[in-house]
Amino acid sequence: MFSWRLRLPAGPRGCWIVLTYREHAVARPLRPLIRLVRGPRRHAEVPLPGAALGAATWFGYLPPDGTDILLAIDPRSGFVLERVGLRTHGSVLAECLVKRPLRAVAALYNAARRDERRFRDILRGACAVTPRGRYRAWASSRRRIEATSGPGTGPPIHLVLPARRADGARVAETLHSLAAQIGTGWTATVAWLDGHEAVPGVDPRVTHTDWRGRGTLRDLIPDAAILGVLVPGECLRADALALLAGALAGPGAPHMVYADEEIAGVHPVPRLKPDWSPDLALAQGYPGFTLYTGALLARLLDVPLGDSEALVDPVDCRIDLGLSAAAAVEARRVAHLPRVLLRVPEADHTGRYAERLERHLRAFGSPARTRIESGLTDLLWPLPEPAPLVTVVIPSRDRLDLIRSAADGVLNGTAYPAIELVIVDNGSIDPAVHAHYAQLRRDPRVTILDWPAPFDFSAMTNAGVARARGRVVVLLNNDVAILREDWLDVMVRQACRPEVGAVGAKLLYGDGTLQHAGVVVGLGGRAGHILRRRPADSPGHLGQMRVAHEVSAVTAACLAVEKRKFDAVGGLDADAFPIDFNDVDLCLRLDAAGYRTVWTPHAVVAHLESTSRGPSVGPARARFEAEADRFVARWRDTIRHDPYYHPALSLTTFGEDLE
Repeated sequence: MFSWRLRLPAGPRGCWIVLTYREHAVARPLRPLIRLVRGPRRHAEVPLPGAALGAATWFGYLPPDGTDILLAIDPRSGFVLERVGLRTHGSVLAECLVKRPLRAVAALYNAARRDERRFRDILRGACAVTPRGRYRAWASSRRRIEATSGPGTGPPIHLVLPARRADGARVAETLHSLAAQIGTGWTATVAWLDGHEAVPGVDPRVTHTDWRGRGTLRDLIPDAAILGVLVPGECLRADALALLAGALAGPGAPHMVYADEEIAGVHPVPRLKPDWSPDLALAQGYPGFTLYTGALLARLLDVPLGDSEALVDPVDCRIDLGLSAAAAVEARRVAHLPRVLLRVPEADHTGRYAERLERHLRAFGSPARTRIESGLTDLLWPLPEPAPLVTVVIPSRDRLDLIRSAADGVLNGTAYPAIELVIVDNGSIDPAVHAHYAQLRRDPRVTILDWPAPFDFSAMTNAGVARARGRVVVLLNNDVAILREDWLDVMVRQACRPEVGAVGAKLLYGDGTLQHAGVVVGLGGRAGHILRRRPADSPGHLGQMRVAHEVSAVTAACLAVEKRKFDAVGGLDADAFPIDFNDVDLCLRLDAAGYRTVWTPHAVVAHLESTSRGPSVGPARARFEAEADRFVARWRDTIRHDPYYHPALSLTTFGEDLE
């Protein structure tokens, strides 16, 4: 796997190393993986950032006892190492003082405490990571145009550009970007929606037509091998069409492909998209400009676009086309190129989008309906009738304050009509806890299961699920407090969908900040919670924190799943992951079995994380590291490419920063 070896420089170690490299644009790329070898059986592996603009830079620490630097690269990527540089502690600290002076003070404080690891982590987080608000400077050193020769040999791409008279200047910008395309053939039709006269252009590849009252693309383009719809003002990078067309001809024979974009302005804003996320595509239409081909395109050519009378806005055409594609395409037929290939004008179409989404859901016979809350559009999935029995499983030991609050929230603070509670007690010795259990046993909905063996979260949870009678099981920590009575209703609606496996909730710390909004596999080199300690109402990149959407994993502190699906994959792996990483491993195994993991912001609970167990130190830390090593060995490829987290986003911090 590690096919590259870098020769270590002569002289003292304990310095910083900078790698600059470039890669080809490929779908589902594996991040380069660096292994820093520190003697026999000692090494550290770090996934590096992907090349969102053609090139990338990684900045890390070279330990004093380092013996080798190994690199694993994606064989499809055409990886080229452009530069290797070394830096001293002093130069890195000086940069930190300029960029993040408060972080520099924190670094010096930890140096004074002789906490070398924390000192380095702070410096790396301050110097290697760039907030998305500084995208322009970050992008300037990473932009590369991929060399392409000749006009290309594939079928020509046809672009449709719906426009109104007022869009003339933006139409000219878009056509100018098309004229600069290299490496592939194309033609374009400007479809005037308000009766603009056909304007002959100097480019014979561009035609103009009156499109008033016409309702499908086939009315405009009887036949096309590859087709995309642009919006006036969108400008393609010179190699954009060639790269997108290449992806359509790549492995898996995709029927649609989309890329990333930046919103134009004095301070451009990147839109770094996930791989195919069906719920997010319906709720927000995030793919934007897309090329279609094959059987999907044949179907889309006949989809009615716009209103029944006439198209009223160029964006409506793309909204309707994107929603129709999202409802019809197979996930395996969608490709995403994680490369910024488009500059788009800033626009807000949220009002019209909700109306058009509701219309499409009904037209395609979807069981979902639109949910509008605080002006935001999301999908509302039906609750089966009658409401299925839900078994809530809570492992616990002593801590009367915690188990009393958690059980009361489930039994008395939840509006859901069909609940049973299974508490798996891990040898409690507090008489007050046993007295409380005696009270709980009077409720026919409650079962107390004794588990006197050493603490093993996975085995205890599996035992509790084995006793469950419910169609849906909810794994719940004893340090969770119910905040809204509709939390369980929201989660069951998602969990009962045939295509969904695990469902996660929005978890808040005791101070109201965000604790869990989904797990990114690879964060911190293993897996971690994105946007930790951010304000609870943070929108997240692309606004994802405001709508339910697919993620790679969710925490078992509050996780819903149908029992049959949990059992089908063997439950939690108590052998490999008795304490940690068991929830992430479960979600990834459910995904491998064909069940997506969904996180929803509409189920909100509070979580006093690890209150009942405390931090991992001493032998517990060694156990944690052993489980972490097993997790990395099992899921190394997913660590290198979480499909719902863009490869240019940092795995060093929890804030969706650039690296």
